[in-house]
Amino acid sequence: MNLKLTAKRLFTYARPHKWGGLLGILAFFLSAAMEPLLPALLHQMLDTGFTGDLGYPLWLVPVVIVGLFAVRGTLAFAGKYLLGWASSRIVLALRSDLVGAILRADASLYSKLSPGVAASRVINDPQSSAGSLSGAITTLLRDGTTLIALLGYLFYLNWKLSLLSLVTLPLLALIVRKVHARTVRVGSLSYESQNRLVGIVDDFTRAWRVVRTFGAGDFERKRFDAEASRLRRAQMKTLAAGAMMTPLTQIAASIGVALILTLGLAQARAGTVSVGEFVAFITALLMTIGPMRHLADITQPVVGGLIGANACFALIDTPQEPDSGTGEIAHCDGDIRFDNVRIQYPGSEQAALAGLNVEITAGKTIALVGPSGSGKTTAVSSLLGFVAPMAGVITLDGIDIQTLRKASLRQQFAVVSQDIVLFDDTIAANVVYAQPLDLGRVEVALRAANLWDFVKTLPEGMQTTIGTNGSRLSGGQRQRLAIARALYKDSPIWVFDEATSALDTESERIVQQSIDQWHGQKTLILIAHRLSTIRNADSIYVLADGRVVESGNHAELMEHNGLYAGMVCAQALPANLTEAPNA
Repeated sequence: MNLKLTAKRLFTYARPHKWGGLLGILAFFLSAAMEPLLPALLHQMLDTGFTGDLGYPLWLVPVVIVGLFAVRGTLAFAGKYLLGWASSRIVLALRSDLVGAILRADASLYSKLSPGVAASRVINDPQSSAGSLSGAITTLLRDGTTLIALLGYLFYLNWKLSLLSLVTLPLLALIVRKVHARTVRVGSLSYESQNRLVGIVDDFTRAWRVVRTFGAGDFERKRFDAEASRLRRAQMKTLAAGAMMTPLTQIAASIGVALILTLGLAQARAGTVSVGEFVAFITALLMTIGPMRHLADITQPVVGGLIGANACFALIDTPQEPDSGTGEIAHCDGDIRFDNVRIQYPGSEQAALAGLNVEITAGKTIALVGPSGSGKTTAVSSLLGFVAPMAGVITLDGIDIQTLRKASLRQQFAVVSQDIVLFDDTIAANVVYAQPLDLGRVEVALRAANLWDFVKTLPEGMQTTIGTNGSRLSGGQRQRLAIARALYKDSPIWVFDEATSALDTESERIVQQSIDQWHGQKTLILIAHRLSTIRNADSIYVLADGRVVESGNHAELMEHNGLYAGMVCAQALPANLTEAPNA
């Protein structure tokens, strides 16, 4: 982990907001420039005030002192506020880039990054990183400039004594280097453990039904406690590494202070310095201890902030989904052809598609059936451009889909998957999702999906929120809402991947009727294990081991008495049933 490169890259996010940062730095410098005025005032008052020749009215003394602190406080506030403003803009830019990276990322990212960790990366990491670094920079500017101003004043008063303060610098540098290295090492371990803990919490909150069904509450609790204990130990090591900095640097600094104080007392006894000069010097010297202590404590937040920023940049640099196509297609007819398509996933010994050949004529309804692992879902994924063929070609209206921009390609499809995904928003917003709002069309889609009667019973109707992933709906209602969303999109090609698997018989029949209404107008691709839902398809393709082993309509396949007929018999579907029952 190269924290220098991370810091340099982070600076590019700060550059657009440099004026806010520079004004904040200027405010801190002006505030620091006022720091030596207090010991200088003591110097002047002690040397002249006690003799009665102060040179100005006595009442002016408290006014000047209070005024000094008021001005210094105002400048310190301005500096901290301006740096905070710049920091908040950096956080906003980082979050925007992180979300963009996740939305554009290659599909492989989603197999490695859990939703909980992704949320933590986008929301928490930029804020904690920028907050830690902003706080450290504020401390560095506030106390660093104060220390410089005080050291300058000390050299002005007595350069011989001040030179002694430099003898401990090599020792201080060694201490800082050693502690910094350990802080980086244990800080990285702490960050990784924290992400693992987020992943565990994400697991059991998403899968709470499974956890309770399997009685795995104690198991998950132990898993959480084990990782939480590892995180605590890592955090304590990080804390100890940072905490060592202050006492070690103070011991080293005390050596210089002791030498300076001893020599200063010797000079005072020899009469080479006045009382006011000596008190001013000692006051300014003691005033340097606070800034030095604060500066010694910035190592841990700086390292922690850079570790968080490094994780953000690692996610931002995640490879994007390949999109080499340049072609556009405004509205396709729906002719699809798989020509000897072969796909094999990395690490798999067997091809998911092994020379798949399928022809789909525009306006026709086709079904893909077959045992699990036969390649049905992979065929749809390749059609949508989520996975590229290793060999062969997939065409849409005669155009190789690899030559089309993925956004243009996917605009031609409306998909209802067996993995239902809904959003924590209203029913209407879930139906419209990313499309122009038309409440009339929303109602039509809800009616077609057999959900309108339910929606009418809700106090807020279509504006009712449904909870996280539709948690306030039943399984069948969630499925029908997903179908309504696909109906609303009104794309020329519809894909139903086990779309009615969670529906009861009556709801399935009604949804099937709404799908049949579009027969001849839309290209429909049905994937189903329940063969009753696909018996009226124009063509049924039976897949096994990634290739088509049978094809034809229901009657033809039953007459062939092959794999499809065996599947029908296994589901006790009447062999002579070729038409859907009337509503």
